[in-house]
This record gives sequence, C-alpha cells and structure tokens, in this order.
Amino acid sequence: MTPVVDDEEIRGVILVVDDQPEALAYICEVLGDDGYTVIAALDGASALERARLITPDLVLLDARMPEMDGFEVCLRMSADRALADIPVIFMTGLTESEHIVHGFRVGGSDYVTKPVKPDEVRVRVQAHLKRARAQRQADMVVNAGGRAALIAGTDGRVRWHSSRAGYYLQRYLDTDAAGLLPVPLRRWLGQCDSPSRPYECTDGQARLSVRIAGPAGADGWILTLAEVDDDASLHDFVERFGLTPRQAEVLLWVSRGKTNRDIAEILDMSPRTVNKHLEHIFPKLGVETRAAAANIALQAIAG
Repeated sequence: MTPVVDDEEIRGVILVVDDQPEALAYICEVLGDDGYTVIAALDGASALERARLITPDLVLLDARMPEMDGFEVCLRMSADRALADIPVIFMTGLTESEHIVHGFRVGGSDYVTKPVKPDEVRVRVQAHLKRARAQRQADMVVNAGGRAALIAGTDGRVRWHSSRAGYYLQRYLDTDAAGLLPVPLRRWLGQCDSPSRPYECTDGQARLSVRIAGPAGADGWILTLAEVDDDASLHDFVERFGLTPRQAEVLLWVSRGKTNRDIAEILDMSPRTVNKHLEHIFPKLGVETRAAAANIALQAIAG
C-alpha cells in the first residue's frame, strides 16, 4: 500500500520563476488567490538564491530565460541535496519532444505550456504537492528506522502501513488495513505528553509497543510498532548497564511508567526495596531522575 494523504487541499510555499514581469505577476496572483505563499524570481540566479533561502515546496520554472535558463536552474537544484527533492514544473512554449525530454532529464517533474492556463496550473501544482507530501511521510518512516510503521490521521484512521505493521494491526489491535485504530490507542495519541512513552498491548505472552516517530503533516502521526521480548530486554539491561537481574526487572517496569508501589506489587517486594534498587540503577545508567532512566531503557529496547 502506498502512502496517501487527505483529499483536502494542500497549501504550501511556491517559488515562481519567469523573466517576463507581467506573466510572473499573473501566475503569482492566481496562486496567491488560492491560498499559497508565493515567492517570485525574475532570473535563474535569483531563483537559486531564494530556493536555498526558503526551501519552497514546489517550483514553477520558466524554461527559456536569458543567461541561466530554466533547464540549468533545475540541473543545479538536482545537484543540491537540500533542493533535489523539490518538485519542479516547467512552464514552456517549447513543446518539441526533445525539449520535454531534456526537462525531465535535468530533474523536472512536469510541465505546462505557455501561455499558462490557471486551471491546469492549479491541478498540476496540487497533484505534485500531494505526491511530495506523501513521499516525505514515507521517508520519515524509513528514517525512523521502523520496518513496522504506519501513518494515522488525528481521527485515528490508518492512512498507510508497512506490510509488517499490517500484521500487527490485525494481531494486536484488531484493526483492518483501512480501519480506525482502537479507542484506547486513539485516546493515548491525544493525551501522550512524551513521544518516547510507548503504548503497549499484549496477546498472550507477546507484547506490542507503539511509539510516535514524528508528525505526518499537521493532521497525523507516524507510528512505529515493535514486538517486545521481555527476556531479551532484561538480558540486555544486565549486559549493557551492569545491572543485577532484579535491578533489570525494576528498570523494565520503570520504562513502562509504573510507580514504585506498582512495581512492588508486580515483583512481590516492598516499595522501599524498589527505591533501593533505583538508587543503584541511576548511577549505573549515569542519570539522576526516573524519567531519564526510563528514556534510556526505552532507547535500549528500541535499539
């Protein structure tokens, strides 16, 4: 399944480049009236300077300009890591196939013919902004390091998921690929005050940990999902931090947000004994607070 975005209109920053002031003003007015933030440039050098300064979401670029033409501008953008992924739509009266092919070869995403038609520009701009936004969300999933990941809207509806996440959705959350996340998880998303704090659920002896990897635009979240092997985590705590097996158990429950009283009941010890264990755990982890210890434990589990 490929990432999808809402059907609602997407607004963004558009750089419009044309050496003809009247044509430039007309396009800027059309896009500005549609709610886009429009930056204008009259030549290639200015276009590159402004692109590097503001990193627009999309560039509308005149192909034929004096000194540095649009093809050269696009080629330089493609060679710049910070600008290479920005969609470029050429505006051109050059409709011969070799010019169109050249535009794509230097990194262009699309083209419109001049004189430009407002409706055609609107449709193509909207389509490429949606595609770019979906790609950024997918890239964020990859960068999050989670093979099992999904994108959910603020309404709790699953917009996209990896194949592994689809398995977890059905096994642990009883949610189909295009369905809503369960109410407890949606409530957690609305109330979670720390991205590192996981949402957890179990299926027999297995446990699923859900974490927020980052925002998906202004109206959604990227979530990573991982099955957690408690025995492996405890062994890792002992080896990595030099903890005793009992201290590792205490740290595991601290990472799940349990209080000393909760941990005491779970591990059949007194709250005072739990506190004594923590007094030894904190120095071994090089931290001074419970929250810092929990974060280190969560990072170790995620790693």
